[in-house]
Amino acid sequence: MKKHLVEIKATSTDHDRQRALLLDRQADFRGTDHQVDHYFNVPDGRLKLRHGTIEQSLIFYQRNNQAGPKDSHVNLTVLSGEAEAQQLAATLDAALGTWVKVDKHREIYFIDNVKFHLDTVVGLGTFIEIEAIGDDPSEHDALLAQCQHYVAYLGVGEADLIQNSYSDLLAV
Repeated sequence: MKKHLVEIKATSTDHDRQRALLLDRQADFRGTDHQVDHYFNVPDGRLKLRHGTIEQSLIFYQRNNQAGPKDSHVNLTVLSGEAEAQQLAATLDAALGTWVKVDKHREIYFIDNVKFHLDTVVGLGTFIEIEAIGDDPSEHDALLAQCQHYVAYLGVGEADLIQNSYSDLLAV
């Protein structure tokens, strides 16, 4: 399935406060997922296979590295379970080679079409992600407004915004 996202990633030193604010807005808590993302060597964009206790998927995305809200063009295939994810990871590693692995614990929340992640990433620290999710790039302005609204609501400061993915930060 193809999706268009406007998203931010930021460092976070107060998951407790952000969690309380999300719950005050009746956010739907989907659970805490232990995820290991395998990023593969590809010539353009990013290809990752996610092994999780809640989410298992193969994701290809293209996104500019920039601080603040950024557009992501995503192709996502949901996998049937852990066994399929492990087999696919082994096949992709044999074909493309693994660039980096990202190991994290992620609390997942939704408010309408906006997804929130409170992440603790091994080797990096704690972060928040906000993803306003649409189906088409024509939705950019509305998605950007949603993202900016929640950046302000959750107290994400401009200095907290990061431009790179966890994979980029770990590969340095």
